[in-house]
Amino acid sequence: MAIRNIRTLGDDVLRKTSKPVKEMTERTKNLIEDMLDTMYLAGGVGLAAPQVGVLKRIVVIDVGDGPVVLVNPQIIETDGEQSGLEGCLSLPGKHAIVTRPNHVIVKAQDKNMEEFTLEGEELMARAICHECDHLDGIMYVDKMEGELMDVPAEDEE
Repeated sequence: MAIRNIRTLGDDVLRKTSKPVKEMTERTKNLIEDMLDTMYLAGGVGLAAPQVGVLKRIVVIDVGDGPVVLVNPQIIETDGEQSGLEGCLSLPGKHAIVTRPNHVIVKAQDKNMEEFTLEGEELMARAICHECDHLDGIMYVDKMEGELMDVPAEDEE
């Protein structure tokens, strides 16, 4: 597959609302594979289609348990609260404190357009909320508490 360019803060596409996926085409399947490849290469745990310049309601996530593809996701239930550092591939080198639900249930379709629900806690809940926000033109900087901070450079040995 191909690695896509990740759009960064200031790119208008990141502030637009995505359109639902009506049918799964070869082109859309390729987009999903490209998004996964791009996310892994960039070292992220999630990526939304607008971040690669495509206004479709598609999210990919991998918090370490294998890839999850959410087509037309809708968060249907949230519970609890967690606050912590959050980053974004569209704001490289930055992070901020964001409060999100600690438990989320999302309804979506898979790559075969089959409907399913997914339950996520902690990092998965944070990733689902963060990536679904991208589909509505919302970025974590809109929800951050305090200032945007630089991610410290890793210690070189």
